[in-house]
Amino acid sequence: MGLLSYLQWWEVLLITLGLTHITIAAVTIFLHRAQAHRALDLGIVPSHFFRFWLWLTTGMVTREWVAIHRKHHAKCETADDPHSPQTRGLNTVLWLGAWLYRNEARNQETLEKYGKGTPNDWLERRVYARVPWLGVTTMLIIDIVLFEAAGLLVWLTQMVWIPFWAAGVINGLGHFWGYRNWNTTDASTNISPIGILIGGEELHNNHHAFASSARLSSRWYEFDIGWFYIRVLETLGMAKVRKVAPRIRINPHKLTVDFDTVAAVLGNRLQVLSNFAQQVIKPVTKAELRHQAVLAESQALQTVYQFQQRLLQLWERTAASQEARLEAVQEWINSAEKTGVAALEQFAHRLRGYSVAA
Repeated sequence: MGLLSYLQWWEVLLITLGLTHITIAAVTIFLHRAQAHRALDLGIVPSHFFRFWLWLTTGMVTREWVAIHRKHHAKCETADDPHSPQTRGLNTVLWLGAWLYRNEARNQETLEKYGKGTPNDWLERRVYARVPWLGVTTMLIIDIVLFEAAGLLVWLTQMVWIPFWAAGVINGLGHFWGYRNWNTTDASTNISPIGILIGGEELHNNHHAFASSARLSSRWYEFDIGWFYIRVLETLGMAKVRKVAPRIRINPHKLTVDFDTVAAVLGNRLQVLSNFAQQVIKPVTKAELRHQAVLAESQALQTVYQFQQRLLQLWERTAASQEARLEAVQEWINSAEKTGVAALEQFAHRLRGYSVAA
């Protein structure tokens, strides 16, 4: 007699959702953030648990998943991207994402080039990578023993969860629909600011902007449950975060442009440009459009455009000395504060207070 005799249908549903959520956590924490991007180090206990759980519930091989994901970042939105909706079509990636994954997993060149550094112990070689079908079969038996006939539905839900949500929704909708915090060179989007259902992977544009960050949220209103779990593991001594996306701290009372300012400005290109777009381009464009002005006729828009180009040039001075970079940033700020364009002057003044958050 299984658990089904003691449970209501909705309790079985909640248990099923709980089991799939553990799988989601294993994918985002172990496969994605720890293995593919080395954003954190996991202790032996959570690392082995996640590997075992993924073997049971997905049959995915760590080396294959990591290699395909790394190739996605290296070849993003090109014909060589294993699963870009921009080149393969949204419906193909959304509904046939698992098929695209299996196809690329057979590409030995991909595995050899992008699969380095993944687990290669006895368990991986002899069990997880050698007989992945045994894991999902074991899970089927466990589900049927626990839930009787309903166990088949529980198992089927577990089997389609990752292929649909990760391979389909994240790789598909996450490069097609949503909002963008960062002007990355790819088409990545944030599907939702609340990252719970897919473990924080909903914040996909944030991830592409800072791929090696263990934290996927970047705005105050965004929530990454995967990051919450990582912090819990870190508190328990079972994980160590290696890198998170930088955050700019602004001191409104700091008026001197120094090397700390340079480090914050030049070390956080996407954040500075995003702030420029939100704090300068957007309000100035709205103000000028109210006066029915266009770029060719608006001196303010022309000025903003010119300063945007000069701002971009700051990052092209890679060979310049620290003193030359400091002088360039100081000159940009001083000039911007004298343009007569209020939003641009306010942005430049705010830039003076930039420093790297500890």
